[in-house]
Amino acid sequence: MSAEKVEKIIVIGGGLGGLSAAIRLAKKGFSVHIFERSATIGGKCRVEEFDGHFFDTGPSLLTLPAVYRDLFLKSGAPLESELTLHLVEPAFDYYFASGKRLTLPNASRAGVAAAIEESFGAKSAQEWIALMDRAEAMWDISREPFVESELRGFLPLLRRPGFLSSLRTIAPFTSLRAMAERYLSTPELITLIDRYATYTGSDPRKAPAVLLTIAYIEQVFGAWHIEGGIGQLSSALERRARELGVEIHLNTSVRAITTSGNQATGVTLDDGRVISADYVVSNADAQITYERLLDNPKIARRERRKLRRATPSFSGFYLLLNLKGRNPEQKHHTVSFPHDYGAEFDSLFTTLQPVQDPTLYICSPMDKSMAPENCESWFLLVNAPRHSRGGDGFDWLTPNVAETYGEHLLNLLEQRNLLDRSRILSSQFRSPADIERMFNAPGGAIYGNSSNGAGAAFNRASNRSPVQGLFLTGGSAHPGGGVPLVGISGEIVASAIASEPLR
Repeated sequence: MSAEKVEKIIVIGGGLGGLSAAIRLAKKGFSVHIFERSATIGGKCRVEEFDGHFFDTGPSLLTLPAVYRDLFLKSGAPLESELTLHLVEPAFDYYFASGKRLTLPNASRAGVAAAIEESFGAKSAQEWIALMDRAEAMWDISREPFVESELRGFLPLLRRPGFLSSLRTIAPFTSLRAMAERYLSTPELITLIDRYATYTGSDPRKAPAVLLTIAYIEQVFGAWHIEGGIGQLSSALERRARELGVEIHLNTSVRAITTSGNQATGVTLDDGRVISADYVVSNADAQITYERLLDNPKIARRERRKLRRATPSFSGFYLLLNLKGRNPEQKHHTVSFPHDYGAEFDSLFTTLQPVQDPTLYICSPMDKSMAPENCESWFLLVNAPRHSRGGDGFDWLTPNVAETYGEHLLNLLEQRNLLDRSRILSSQFRSPADIERMFNAPGGAIYGNSSNGAGAAFNRASNRSPVQGLFLTGGSAHPGGGVPLVGISGEIVASAIASEPLR
């Protein structure tokens, strides 16, 4: 980029992926403008306040903090100059339908093995160690070519030295469930591995075995909490972006991405203004980008077909619970599994009905700044079929359905001895229809497309669009959903644009 011309970049949407790309591009000298349709920045990564209680209503833990440490360090000052991070100890408290309980320490493979041995015996611990050794090998192989780099089709990967032998380790045609059953004989531990498919909105019976790497990452790099809530990350990114000169336009919706031939030329805003740009980065959902925003959708026909081949991820239904009193036994992250985990995925992907006996995930931060004295703030999340008023989901706007389901979840909390309802001071719920409305996420999908199937990674939207000058970032684009991955997607996009020839 020459000193005579400062290239202008428009970022559509101020989620973590858009912010990460904007910061890196501004640091490289580009003129960057973010247009965000809502009144706040950060997308789903936010802290909500309700009656003096605070909740992370999007991501509720941080893994691979190195992604954001790198971003902050390279853009001006260390992450810890903006935020205070704490390892969550213990990492997770698991309750199984068999009556067994497993409390896992944080960032300790040896500690996890010891906890498994205490709950299930030495044989189970040794099997787990062997499985995590396989997960480590998968991570070593997949990290650079599949996660940290642009994924530009299968053929470039095939040409990489040693790629075919690497495929045997990754086992792309083996499901997460099948890999767990190959190594583990303890049903509860197979259930635990199944849960890692839900991190990408996927079915463990169809999602690839490489998702084992999530379990490995948690154990090695830890599960972290940010003081004040994970949503504080969005605020810190916004401050850094503004410091670097990024112009952030809130309450400003983009109606269309303008094009000339096969070239993105800028955007048209809802108020009719046309803003020109050298590059456009879309942090909107890929489906919305290609089907609703492009002023000439024909030029992305192939990309739309690719997205339609993928299985959309499921959504979530959550409760915000203000509780009086503190339970000294309550852990930061609690997971309670149902008797039939398979039935949960059948509900999510086949019958498309609310799960009657779901896995219950509770986040009750051990953070005094997030609840009044002698109180707890509970974020309860269950997996839920995506919202649709047609035939490809469940209609969460049917009168009284969401309210009734919220009441059902409260009853389940009591039945599983996780909560005494007399402690509830007040509560709110959010259904997949609410998530769709609040975040412009089709069906309320939390993770974009799922990872179901061996080709799922190749059916996810590429960072580099077939439209020249248009790039995609965020959870619906490569490398996928989750706080670290969307940060990586922003880095990939920034590097791709910086390597483009001057226009």
